[in-house]
Amino acid sequence: MEIIVKKIKELSSLYKDEIIALRRHFHANPELSGKEIKTAEFIEKNLQLWGISYVSGVAGTGILAQISGKKANKSVALRADMDALPITEANDVKYKSLNHGVMHACGHDVHMACLLGAAKILNTLKDDFEGNVRLLFQPSEETFPGGAKGMIAEGALENPIPDVILGQHTLPTLEAGKVGMKSGKYMASTDEVFLTVKGKGGHAATPDLVVDTVAIAAQIVVSLQQLVSRKANPAIPTLLSFGRFIADGRTNIIPDEVTIGGTFRTFDETWRAAAHEHIEKIAKSVANGYGGDCEVFINKGYPFLVNDEDLTSRSFNNAVKYLGAENVVELDMRMTAEDFAYYTQKIPGCFYRLGVRNESKGITSNLHTSTFDIDEKSLETGMGVMAWLAVCELFL
Repeated sequence: MEIIVKKIKELSSLYKDEIIALRRHFHANPELSGKEIKTAEFIEKNLQLWGISYVSGVAGTGILAQISGKKANKSVALRADMDALPITEANDVKYKSLNHGVMHACGHDVHMACLLGAAKILNTLKDDFEGNVRLLFQPSEETFPGGAKGMIAEGALENPIPDVILGQHTLPTLEAGKVGMKSGKYMASTDEVFLTVKGKGGHAATPDLVVDTVAIAAQIVVSLQQLVSRKANPAIPTLLSFGRFIADGRTNIIPDEVTIGGTFRTFDETWRAAAHEHIEKIAKSVANGYGGDCEVFINKGYPFLVNDEDLTSRSFNNAVKYLGAENVVELDMRMTAEDFAYYTQKIPGCFYRLGVRNESKGITSNLHTSTFDIDEKSLETGMGVMAWLAVCELFL
């Protein structure tokens, strides 16, 4: 294995500039969920160039590729997501988004580039290992119901069934050159909460003649905060946040309707179902108490993500062998969500983090912000670690 480690590190260094160029292309040409047409074409072009077989059009714009070793043995799947976010980029860089209002602000450009880099490394070394590596380029991670469900439905985890699946995601709070992992429950489930408060609008100077939807909606938001503080088991991480509150009246006009949007996240399915009932009951009762009404729609999203403990433990130890103990860290649970969770419901999975931060270069912005960027030296780390972890699983 020492020889394989050396080869992977040498190839990561050799391919670094090429993979940086691929990442910059992805970053400059982002596409929204379900619309990753040119992104897919660019990935296919590189797979063709390297002689890697693939199937396109999976779950819309997804791609399944495979690299086979000397003979059929174990199978490992590697996944990267492809879609960008509806954010206008504020970075002043040569590879700034050319699609106004669309940006790779969550690192999916990095994920695709690292998976292509790992693919090129593994394809070069395919005579050095047995088994096969499945490459999943997945669309639509950012938008419900997520591309993972479609990929699974269209055979991403079949013929043969992979023994394990690995996914890698950027982490802007972790220094470039490092990776982080967490065994067991790692990321929360996520549901979208939509409330429509209905009353009787009218002139703000005649409050006795209206059913004040704005006041009712405000009271609902405040009351729902009790769900976490008074209904949730303190041992179960739970979050309910509202980021959208639309009362389309004027300074002196109370509207007939107010719409509210938020997110509910947790780590327990029984509590998740009960919480949905509580949200509806509280919202309706508050509205009714003030003479109004509230329509409640909860769009159930991704399940919480559980990293297989055996696989994650092996991956952690193998990452230490590749990067050194000082560059592999234990992570905490996160309230963010990922549709990678659907894969882990089918086969053992490990979703880990790639550090991209560099304070000396001013690269510190968080995910989903208009100034998010990475230290590109993380690409060499990302493709090398991913290739190494895959090979380690094949040699079990």
